[in-house]
Amino acid sequence: MPHDVARDELLTSLLLRCGTVAGPAILATALIAGALRKDYQPLRHPVSSLALGPGGRVQGANFLIAGGLYLGFAVGLTRSTGAAGGTRAVPMLVGSAGAGLIGAGVFVADPVSGYPPGTPDQPIHNTLIGWLHQIFSMPTFLGLPIAAAVEAGHAWRRGDRVWALYSANSAAVSLLMFAAAAAGFAQQRRLVDRAGLCQRIAVGTAFGWLSALAVRRLRP
Repeated sequence: MPHDVARDELLTSLLLRCGTVAGPAILATALIAGALRKDYQPLRHPVSSLALGPGGRVQGANFLIAGGLYLGFAVGLTRSTGAAGGTRAVPMLVGSAGAGLIGAGVFVADPVSGYPPGTPDQPIHNTLIGWLHQIFSMPTFLGLPIAAAVEAGHAWRRGDRVWALYSANSAAVSLLMFAAAAAGFAQQRRLVDRAGLCQRIAVGTAFGWLSALAVRRLRP
């Protein structure tokens, strides 16, 4: 194998491996940070609230690192070839989510659901920084389920039924749980105390699908 080809394949492999570790890393860091934070309730409060108060820089860095890894993964997706290569839309959506995570790390969310202690359950007016955080979060909340749905359609057309169904179900679960989390953070009575759980199911499903996608692309 020519040296340049081997080097290109190694680079592609390294970029794809970014997609295998980004999701587990961001979720594990948030889990540990939440467990160590007094008055923080993972079932009720969003992951973004970990960027508020003492120790908030850890979650900010968590967003930035995960975003950078997903940007690298998106580049790896564009470099991968073969029947599993998929469409250009998926790398674009994954890259947008990576950029969104970086933006979410730069712009901190407004307090919600009474965290940090002493803040209202829902602010009367969102700050500009808080709005920017929400805007940058959209590529993750909406873009990743769309990416999974696009991949499902592509896999179905090429006859890969198992991967198509897994991708479609991942898209549906993520979108449904993101909607439930949003309603809970808006203080919908039946969901407010489980909004954090719904958000974690949503991002866990989306990030798990991305890790599975990375593993598939790493196959010879």
